[in-house]
Amino acid sequence: MSQATIKSFFKSPHFAVVGATPDPNKYGHKVFAWYLSHSLPVTGINPRTPTVLTHETLASLKDLADPKGTSVSFITPPQVTRATLDVAAEIGIPAVWFQPGAYDGECVAFAKEKGMVVVARGKCVLVDGGVGVEARGKL
Repeated sequence: MSQATIKSFFKSPHFAVVGATPDPNKYGHKVFAWYLSHSLPVTGINPRTPTVLTHETLASLKDLADPKGTSVSFITPPQVTRATLDVAAEIGIPAVWFQPGAYDGECVAFAKEKGMVVVARGKCVLVDGGVGVEARGKL
C-alpha cells in the first residue's frame, strides 16, 4: 500500500467510521477518537448507539449528508463490511480504509471493482494515518 493511496484517502472533506463504538477498549472507539484528535470532520456509523464521545452517530452510511465527499474507515467483521460496501457503492463513497480484521479478499475486490480508493493489507489508521493527515496540513 503506497503513501499516495493513503494521501488520496485523506483528500475527502469528510470521514466516517463504520463500527464506531462508545466502548473505549474497542478499536471502533480508538479509531473514531483518532479522527477527532486530528481535528478531522468525522461521523460515527453505528445503528445500535446514538453517540460516541458525545458525537451523534448515524445508523447507516445512507444517512450521510455528503457521501460522495466522505472517506470511510471500517472496523466491523468482514461479513458486515461486505454488506455495508453495497451501500457505500450505491451512494458513491470514494475511498475506504479497511482496518485490520475488518475485511477479506472479497471486500477488497468489490471496493476496487466499484472504483473506490482502497487502503488495506494490514494498514491501520492509528499507525499509518499520519501520512494522510500531514498531507492535509493538519499535523
